[in-house]
Amino acid sequence: MHPRPQLTRPEWQDLCGEWEFAHDDENAGVQAKWWRGDRSLGQTITVPFPPESAASGVHDPAPHPVVWYRRTFDAPAGDRLLLHFGAVDYRARVWVNGTEVCSHVGGHAPFHVDITHALVADGRQVVVVRAEDSVDDMTQPRGKQYWEPEPAAIWYHRTTGIWQPVWLEAVPSAYVAGLEWTPSFADRSVRVRVSAVDAAGLSVRVRLSLGERVLADDRYLVDGDVERTISLPRGDFRWSPASPTLIDATVSLLRDDEVVDTVESYFGLRDAEVRDGRFVLNGERLFLRMVLAQGYWPTSHLAAPSEDALRREVELIKELGFNGVRVHQKVEDPRFLYWCDRLGLVVWGEMANAYEYSVDGVARFTAEWLEVVRRDVSHPCVVTWVPVNESWGTPALPSDPRQRHFLESLYHLTHAVDGTRPVISNDGWEHTTSDIWTVHDYSPSADGLTSRYGTPEAAGRAFGRDWPGPRRIMLGDQERDGQPLMVTEFGGLSYTPNAGERWFGYRTVGDADALLTAYERLVTALVGSEQVAGYCYTQLTDTEQEVNGLLTETREHKVDPAAIRRINALPAASVPTEELHQLIEAAHRASLGEPE
Repeated sequence: MHPRPQLTRPEWQDLCGEWEFAHDDENAGVQAKWWRGDRSLGQTITVPFPPESAASGVHDPAPHPVVWYRRTFDAPAGDRLLLHFGAVDYRARVWVNGTEVCSHVGGHAPFHVDITHALVADGRQVVVVRAEDSVDDMTQPRGKQYWEPEPAAIWYHRTTGIWQPVWLEAVPSAYVAGLEWTPSFADRSVRVRVSAVDAAGLSVRVRLSLGERVLADDRYLVDGDVERTISLPRGDFRWSPASPTLIDATVSLLRDDEVVDTVESYFGLRDAEVRDGRFVLNGERLFLRMVLAQGYWPTSHLAAPSEDALRREVELIKELGFNGVRVHQKVEDPRFLYWCDRLGLVVWGEMANAYEYSVDGVARFTAEWLEVVRRDVSHPCVVTWVPVNESWGTPALPSDPRQRHFLESLYHLTHAVDGTRPVISNDGWEHTTSDIWTVHDYSPSADGLTSRYGTPEAAGRAFGRDWPGPRRIMLGDQERDGQPLMVTEFGGLSYTPNAGERWFGYRTVGDADALLTAYERLVTALVGSEQVAGYCYTQLTDTEQEVNGLLTETREHKVDPAAIRRINALPAASVPTEELHQLIEAAHRASLGEPE
């Protein structure tokens, strides 16, 4: 599968697989000129798996802040050759044939570079990568990667260096470099932005289709970036979890009538907004039934063990009856987002956070976050942006105005880059400005949830000054102005651990039946409230010692998935039409003689 599903060319070269590898604990590699690529590094590693993981073949979880990679390749034919990295944690420098071609800061955002000038005419090419990933820098965005020697509580093993695909792409001298799709379901249109390199005087052709039906076929003169709005014909092309229709796009650069470059893409026609205290998709209220996914695998850590594993993750979430996923403290592989687009699963786009505040950290975080937003902005599945979780990286929000300004700036900058989705400044508590007001509530009882969110007065107190926890949900004296209220972490149910077992959870139960009973009571309390517009259950899978998943860490069901699906289908009081729709569907199934 192409590592960049929304801008593909048929010819590309996968550089994943065996590379040479070395730890550089003395930080001597630069001075020793390892970057020249004329010496073996001694070990081998399987890319893109991090060296801490078993899948890499290195399997050394000890802290090694500097690592090096080396491999050779044959350059494919083409006017230019681009080298792509899906993600390298955290600071990367790249050399080709001894020439430094680029550097990048940020462990979750992609980068690429034109390496044509560094290629040699005869013989194989050599690429060398140096990655630096500090264990001690608490201002570095790291998400759930733990800084101590052994994982504990809600933190896991580290992921150092390359952890998403590396690949080559041969392109012509004039080529399509980027695409952004901004759909409008209300207007039945899509705005396309085409970025091209050395394309002045050429034209760009945009062809949209759904199966065999051509929806649009337009041509524009290239004068800088091309940005046009394309009207769509009549027909139900909407994208939603229930109907994930994707519209295919072919974008070509032409010199007169000669095709210079062609790429394939897609988008989904949908609107995501908040209105009158509800989340609204395509003009209709949608109660969000989400699950929190850590995106860790036992043998490969942040890197997915295979392409199939990414698809299976989405399928498992849908089998459990969730319509959305909150990928937690991780920027997930674009191929995962592709399957969410294709199969119909909404996603909250989240960023890995730091743990301490600094001015330099603000600059680094902001730059990386904006790269992430630009990467994912065209995916229809992504319906909300969440730059910060639980004040991570901004621990003194109530007392430090700089930290509050930082969150405010992230909110407004995100809207400046993408004005089509809700933005949550700080999921869980201590919100500054947010389009959705969210809370993390691990109340062990359904009565506790009902007492806080069961009535408008109770919810007003919880989101006001009467929250029982140490941190207020909303900072300042904010007045609610149509923002939905959602409980975006709850549950955390796990089986009672064995004696001496390494364990973390929020509440223990004895067996599968007890887990189902507790889950149903908690969900019933939330969907029974007219104040609550959505929930996110913690969590999808067991992850290392945090064993509160609905699935094991190897993605096996702990409980009957049909039972979880039935509970997740309980109609929400805040969306009265859900019950009516369920009655209509049940009557339709009965008329066909289908089981309920």
